[in-house]
Amino acid sequence: MSDLTIFAPLSGWVTPLAQVPDPVFAEKMLGDGIAIDPVNDALCAPCDAVVLTVHEAGHAVTLRSTEGFELICHIGIDTVSLGGKGLTPQVQAGAKVLAGQPLIRFDLDHLVQNAPAVVTPIIVADATRYGVEPIAQGLVAIGDPLLRVVPLAVQAAEAQEDGEALVQETVVALSHGLHARPAARLVEAVRRHEAKVTLFHGDRNASALSAVGLLGLGLSHGTTVRIEATGAQAAAAMGDVIAFLGDATPEETPVDAPEPARAEGPGLGGVPAAPGLAVGPIHRLTRAAIPVETLAGSTEEETAKLTDALTRVREGLVQAAAAGGARGGVMAAHGAMLADPTLTEAALAAIGRGLSAGVAWQEAIAEQVAVLVSSGDRRIAERADDLRDLERHVLAALAGLPIEGPSVPVGAILVAEDLLPSQVAALDAGTVAGIALVKGGPTSHAAILAAGMGLPMAVAFGDPLVTLEDGRVIVLDADRGLIDPEPDQDAQSQVRDTIARRKAEMEAARAAQGPCRTLDGTRIEMFANLGSVGDAEAAVKEGAEGCGLLRTEFLFLERATAPTREEQARDYQAIADALGDRPMIVRLLDVGGDKPAPYMDLPVEENPALGLRGIRVALADPQLLEDQVGAILSVRQPCRIMAPMVASLSELEAVRAVVERQGGKAEVGVMIETPAAAISADILARKADFFSIGTNDLTQYTLAMDRGNAAVAAGVDGLHPAVLRLISATCDGAGRHDTPVGVCGSLAADRLAVPILLGLGVTELSVPPARVAAIKALVGKLDLARCRAAAMQALALPSAAAVRAHITKMLQEIGA
Repeated sequence: MSDLTIFAPLSGWVTPLAQVPDPVFAEKMLGDGIAIDPVNDALCAPCDAVVLTVHEAGHAVTLRSTEGFELICHIGIDTVSLGGKGLTPQVQAGAKVLAGQPLIRFDLDHLVQNAPAVVTPIIVADATRYGVEPIAQGLVAIGDPLLRVVPLAVQAAEAQEDGEALVQETVVALSHGLHARPAARLVEAVRRHEAKVTLFHGDRNASALSAVGLLGLGLSHGTTVRIEATGAQAAAAMGDVIAFLGDATPEETPVDAPEPARAEGPGLGGVPAAPGLAVGPIHRLTRAAIPVETLAGSTEEETAKLTDALTRVREGLVQAAAAGGARGGVMAAHGAMLADPTLTEAALAAIGRGLSAGVAWQEAIAEQVAVLVSSGDRRIAERADDLRDLERHVLAALAGLPIEGPSVPVGAILVAEDLLPSQVAALDAGTVAGIALVKGGPTSHAAILAAGMGLPMAVAFGDPLVTLEDGRVIVLDADRGLIDPEPDQDAQSQVRDTIARRKAEMEAARAAQGPCRTLDGTRIEMFANLGSVGDAEAAVKEGAEGCGLLRTEFLFLERATAPTREEQARDYQAIADALGDRPMIVRLLDVGGDKPAPYMDLPVEENPALGLRGIRVALADPQLLEDQVGAILSVRQPCRIMAPMVASLSELEAVRAVVERQGGKAEVGVMIETPAAAISADILARKADFFSIGTNDLTQYTLAMDRGNAAVAAGVDGLHPAVLRLISATCDGAGRHDTPVGVCGSLAADRLAVPILLGLGVTELSVPPARVAAIKALVGKLDLARCRAAAMQALALPSAAAVRAHITKMLQEIGA
């Protein structure tokens, strides 16, 4: 029997078996092997094999390779308790599979939030017959060599069949049946005896010393099994087997699953994603599965199918992008991703290995999703949703099915497990009352689109939201991330009155020509975050007084070469013209290891969130910085220049030197996004003309929580007192040098954050265009003295949820 190379069935981080948080695997009770902490969403075949079993819970599969080795692949730890939720087998017992073919697809977010661990053991079942040699470490991709299996010149001794066979039947009382972990423990129990034990179920039987064989019996809770035992200690072995199978004690969970932080209050608690209130009946969206042909024709036939599908999807994206607006922007981004040759080449290579066009496309998408999720930065990880969107569009084209946006009744609250960006972009903001998701993240592309459309949205409600039936009238408080599942008529009327009042106040603020001021007359600049001419036009209509953040990445990404100084100048001028004489703050290019541009020679970094990004990239490429500054200075209207990700005074001084060298007189400011910048704000203020706080990154770095990681994303709230204290430190440091402070992160558009920001000393807010009128109306109802008192109290509270409850009460008292 020859050696066998086992290939990585997942993308992720290689983990020694001894570090798996379950003694069954760590102590090699099932066999020897290795584990992978996954970053993708599919378990693939690690070699050419026959599927022996697929557990009814969908979490584990056993295989027999073409060389005769038996393998166990077990997704996560104690995932059997999920009852199949988040796990979708792609094969059945008896199927022949090729290396790299998907076996089980899984929802990684759901597993991370609901299972003790997602680390996935890959086990060679009989360690007495085979030696296992790991040949990989660190990060692996699907198909990378993982293990080498070497047959050993050792034969396992068979127990003597002395005496008559003992036969007895019993009922399996194990709560989740005989899955991998109890099977391993049963093998250990039988191995202590000098006996041969065989279990029978239906027309199948298995030795009690074979974990794989036991799994193949499919013994679920309540199943009757016949046991035969022979040998000198047959009676003792029989007794142990019956006692083990008849133990109904709940199985011990090896490690504690993390519980994400959620909103506190009555009803269902989730996480705020896009502010607002909504009341209406639930309309549940279920994403229909798209059939995928797994039987492959010839390489030429499958290639032609995929090429035709890609062409049709590409044409549809071009048409959708031409319509402009939020949906147009998303579709344009999808078109750029579809044009990436990496995807097509990977799919064609998979077809060359004998896979069908649909399976090959799924594999290519899974590989790229794994790369994005493992990037270490949430902004890259979030693009995985866009890839999954493309996956569905191409699979639909292969199946000849249309992809349509969600159809939602007027006034309904859309409830779904999760939403893809194109699904949100296709919604009519005038029809849908709000969005509530079982999963999702507060900074996903779907959430960002909802906020830009003015749609209230809260996410991460978990299984309690699943239990609410269609048509039930609920109240969604997306400001706090709460759902009242049983609002009485008075509660519904109060919410509708509040929504109507806020709408009227927004209309009044939109129509008002005067500057934004608090109730006591304090001047607060109301700016908008922009990324295009269309954004600028929308902001002006909403009453924005200027641009507090112009994202210049739109000029640099999704293209093969860097934009020239002339190209940049033309686009900046067009946006400035749309703003008229209103001020414009231009953020210097914010790319790097986390947002790579294909033409930039940037290193691959282990942790791009802490690597070469923001102003560090610009300073490492002097010509790029010179060209961008020159283009900004050429705009006819005066512009302010803002440096991103500054952590030291020397970085600010380097930018100012470039401005002075080009003869410009533009103001130069700093984007406060790191704790270092916030704490040393008094030092930076010596040379900065202004500050603008990027609360999204500041929150992530302060709390050491990656918003792209589902296990912790629910706890990433900018109203955490630690973040508020850094904002306070920034305002205090700036105040020593009369440096104005603005906020351009998501907190500026959060109505519960605005009173605190003003109370801490912020004098400029920059929000998405759709939020300008609402925030301007809110500011007009706030008294600065009361805001200062509320802010000081918030700094002393223990959690973000407590802060939100505190400010909610304050706003209710003033009728805001």
